[in-house]
Amino acid sequence: MSNKLQSIKSINSRLWAMANELRGNMDASEYKNYILAFMFYRYLSEHQEQYLVDYNVIDVANGQSINDAYKEQAAGDDLAEYLEDISSSLGYAIAPDDTWASLINKINNSQVIPSDYQTIFDNFNKNAGLNKEAVQDFHGVFNDINLGDSRLGSSTNERAKSLNRIVKLINGIAYKGEDGEDILGAIYEYLIGQFAASAGKKGGEFYTPHEVSKVLAKIVTDGVEESDRTFSVYDPTCGSGSLLLTVQGELPGGNKPGAIKFYGQEKNTTTYNLARMNLMMHGVSFNNMTLNNADTLESDWPDGPDAKGIDHPRSFDAVVANPPYSAHWDNSETKLKDPRFSEYGKLAPKTKADYAFVLHSLYHLNDTGKMAIVLPHGVLFRGAAEGRIRRTIIEKNYLDTVIGLPANLFYGVSIPTTILVFKKNRKTKDILFIDASKEFEKGKNQNKLTGEHINKIIETYQNRADVDKYAHVASPDEIKENDFNLNIPRYVDTFEEEPPIDLDEVIKQLDQDKKEIAELEATIKEQLKILGVNV
Repeated sequence: MSNKLQSIKSINSRLWAMANELRGNMDASEYKNYILAFMFYRYLSEHQEQYLVDYNVIDVANGQSINDAYKEQAAGDDLAEYLEDISSSLGYAIAPDDTWASLINKINNSQVIPSDYQTIFDNFNKNAGLNKEAVQDFHGVFNDINLGDSRLGSSTNERAKSLNRIVKLINGIAYKGEDGEDILGAIYEYLIGQFAASAGKKGGEFYTPHEVSKVLAKIVTDGVEESDRTFSVYDPTCGSGSLLLTVQGELPGGNKPGAIKFYGQEKNTTTYNLARMNLMMHGVSFNNMTLNNADTLESDWPDGPDAKGIDHPRSFDAVVANPPYSAHWDNSETKLKDPRFSEYGKLAPKTKADYAFVLHSLYHLNDTGKMAIVLPHGVLFRGAAEGRIRRTIIEKNYLDTVIGLPANLFYGVSIPTTILVFKKNRKTKDILFIDASKEFEKGKNQNKLTGEHINKIIETYQNRADVDKYAHVASPDEIKENDFNLNIPRYVDTFEEEPPIDLDEVIKQLDQDKKEIAELEATIKEQLKILGVNV
């Protein structure tokens, strides 16, 4: 294990243990809002400090801290000018009295008053409005910190003390490894995963297990070569944004500034805020991310209709999604006029929105891109409206691959799931079926895909050939013969024949057993006679 990985692992285990101790009786899904938000605030503050020095915005004298220099020079009438300058470059601005260093200094000197935390976040929101292009990225990002939660303490003073302890915990984290490399993103990702695991079913609402994310990311970036062209990726149910970041990790040259633009939409406001934090904590500039807080299945986004009602959808090089399974949605007849759904003749059932997410995602996939979405197995074989939609998708030749995953991979969801892969520029009309449902590492509460399992799925996807009891390339005729039912066992035969039974050998064994039983009974009778027992 590298020094960097050891450092991250050590920090993570200590941080998680301390976080669990501090949260007391607060649910993990709620406590994460405090830990992750304060980590983000520290990151923004220290990132601003670095900007002030790197771009000579302030002059730092020998022996003077950056924060003291900032307080000294951005004072009085000059403060507004400094905040404007910082905001124009970073998209946000933190006033000298509100920086992380100032907060730590107040805590260490017992100068924090209960209202300080509210003041800090109110000021941040106010300054987030200075850069109109970045308002959507920063405004309200800390609104989910409930400073008045009684579980932090029964009085305002007790609550302030609890928040002070959280801040001191965050301040003790090394944001860089021993080699000087930034490890913050890895720590943040670890914590999101840990909070998701602790939150159970609620965790599944904001986090896709990294191993599943890797499968999706490897598929949508397969064959993409490094270039100067910006790659665009969209997640219509982006959760914490981790799936988007995994795509960046798999994209050749994805870590170069501006190599990839991220688009995502999330219905849950708390989770949307988490996604904004997560992307920026991984070094994504506000200029390269466009996230929206709304219901994907209602009015279309990105872009959508203009004032005349004409739709101008934005399309992407890759679309990835792990939407809520069989969710309820408004499938009123007016939705049939929506260009996302109108070509398919039917709407997904009111209590099963799976195909609504599929059609929305397909609508935003460009002609040369790839889309990978995780769904419950029912989408493969359910009839009625879903059967009609499925058939239309196949007849349009959009469906490329069906991958069956093991059960119990996701937080709070024990059912087996499937990955559907789509392309709009397919050269053939066959469909690849991969049955990866039996290959996993069993865990106590949750199963897991190992690197070996992931590689086998991806290699099979790339080779696109039959693999005994694992994969089959089905012709259009096979699909039609099965009435467009895509249930994987119809195409991949995983039946294992029982070895033939040798009846002569069985009879021989039975005779031998009878002989041994008779000998044993005779021995027992002899022993009983010696003991004087009549038999």
